Amino acid sequence: MTRVALVTGGTRGIGAAISQALKAQGRTVIASYASNDAAAEAFKTEHGIPVIKFDVGKFEECEAAVAKITAEYGPIEILVNNAGITRDSTLMRMRRDMWDSVLDTNLGSCFNLCKLTFEGMRERKFGRVVNIGSINGQAGQYGQVNYAAAKSGIHGFTKALAQEGARFGITVNAIAPGYVDTEMVRAVPGEVLRKIVAKIPVGRLGHAEDIARGVAFLTADDADFVTGSTISINGGQHMY
Repeated sequence: MTRVALVTGGTRGIGAAISQALKAQGRTVIASYASNDAAAEAFKTEHGIPVIKFDVGKFEECEAAVAKITAEYGPIEILVNNAGITRDSTLMRMRRDMWDSVLDTNLGSCFNLCKLTFEGMRERKFGRVVNIGSINGQAGQYGQVNYAAAKSGIHGFTKALAQEGARFGITVNAIAPGYVDTEMVRAVPGEVLRKIVAKIPVGRLGHAEDIARGVAFLTADDADFVTGSTISINGGQHMY
């Protein structure tokens, strides 16, 4: 039996590339999505990867989804917490609901899904968790106090949970992507985007596949000596 992998936000952008990379490794991949039914169905048809719709920020919905996946495919042994949203604004203009929605979706989802799968991983003495952070969680970004706080929280969450899982054969790592050529980034005004690219030493935006290759490495069965790490895949834009 192949290992079952859940990729949240796994039908579009970086998540879609991750789902495909894990399928290519021979994993049984299930990709979650939040709202875009048409895009999810198109992804499922094109790549033959099952999809499941639920709100990763709501514990009860996560609980039902994990139960459904486990019943249909088997226990989740690989978890990629990729789902994320933005609600950008300066702090002066940011409403509390803009803060809550980003923290719940981007960071709360890591708690929800790790809480629901970690015990089973411990029992089976195997688990791979990869949390997708961000360069903006490392360096900060104007107008993103909510997003930067959530992504920075992911990096701390990763290090702490890695210590809990290490002796049970569970690795917990994070990837911090830089600016990647996704739908969200392509929506940035051209002049602003050119300034962003000018600050990237390799001279280009990242590709979703760049991130997916990192996830494939971290979730491999023999990647058992890498845990508690944050791998920055950003073209050299932020080094520390």
